[in-house]
Amino acid sequence: MEIYRVSFIGHREIDDFRFVEEQLEEIVRDLIWSKEYVEFYVGRNGEFDILVASVIKRAKRDYGNANSSLILVLPYPIANMDMMEDYYDEIWLPLDKNVHYKSAITKRNEWMVENSDMLIAYVIRETGGAADCLRYAGNKEVEVVKITRDK
Repeated sequence: MEIYRVSFIGHREIDDFRFVEEQLEEIVRDLIWSKEYVEFYVGRNGEFDILVASVIKRAKRDYGNANSSLILVLPYPIANMDMMEDYYDEIWLPLDKNVHYKSAITKRNEWMVENSDMLIAYVIRETGGAADCLRYAGNKEVEVVKITRDK
């Protein structure tokens, strides 16, 4: 089976919530319909990540969940991980335990880019971790789909 890996990166706060949600719904639906199997890699560091997980859960319910999985990729263990296990299909901690906590989110984001076929990005500002990750993806061979009104 061919696995297609998709990561998501975005700002902690969403300026145009409904627009972003509609774009995510379309992208996720198309991926579920067009790919043999999709692994969706998401974080949990703000509004965008929570919206992405919600859209994927809804799409899996509406279109079937046999060909996709929702994977929470964490930079380090968090409190209440057992509660997260009920929501996500899997939880991964891909980083070496020696990564300093102040750089762990950046390193996790880089891991997601390096292990993905596609990066879905909601980046409207040129500063911050999401913008840094988008620039990092530009140097890698990963398809980038930007959620923006300027298409």
